[in-house]
Amino acid sequence: MSIVKDDAIKLIQSLPDDCTLEEIQYHLYVRQKVERGIAAIDAGQVVPQEEAERRVSEWLRSSRASRSA
Repeated sequence: MSIVKDDAIKLIQSLPDDCTLEEIQYHLYVRQKVERGIAAIDAGQVVPQEEAERRVSEWLRSSRASRSA
C-alpha cells in the first residue's frame, strides 16, 4: 500500500465513528494544505510577516476603493 493511502486510512480511522463524509473530506483537505505549506517552507517559498501585512493592507485598500466606486 502506498504511504499516501496508508496515511489517509490512518487519518480516517482517527476520526469519530459517527463522522460524515463531508468531515472526512474536510480533514483530508486540511491535511493536504498543511503538507503543501510545509513543502513550500522547505523550498524557501515564504513571505516575511511584514510583506504579508503590507500585501493585505494593499488588498484591503483596493477592495474598499472598488466598493466605493
